[in-house]
Amino acid sequence: QVQLVESGGGLVQAGDSLRLSCAASGRNFDAYVMGWFRQAPGKEREFVAAINWNGDNTVYADSMKGRFTISRDNAKNSVYLQMNGLKPEDTALYYCVARFPGHEIRNGSNFYPNWGQGTRVTVSP
Repeated sequence: QVQLVESGGGLVQAGDSLRLSCAASGRNFDAYVMGWFRQAPGKEREFVAAINWNGDNTVYADSMKGRFTISRDNAKNSVYLQMNGLKPEDTALYYCVARFPGHEIRNGSNFYPNWGQGTRVTVSP
């Protein structure tokens, strides 16, 4: 089991950038696939991006490609989401997720048993 704590959310203007961080506690972080989901007010939770155990495979939702970048630092037990060119429609609660083992990536929320509490991102027009 791994515990996940997100940080880095906040209020920004359209076009700004934010970097979300997720710190994981527990053993064998480098054996987990890590990812990000988000949930906007009144909408269903949606997949954002995921990265495999060693970082050589990443998957993004189509609407995030080219704007968002997921990365990880296994030495720091952390995963990051760099978000550029933010839009008001990116406003949401962003969740860090994890699954062991870390070879396969999927975009379904049920695939990930470990979830953080979320960090809120608000993008003003």
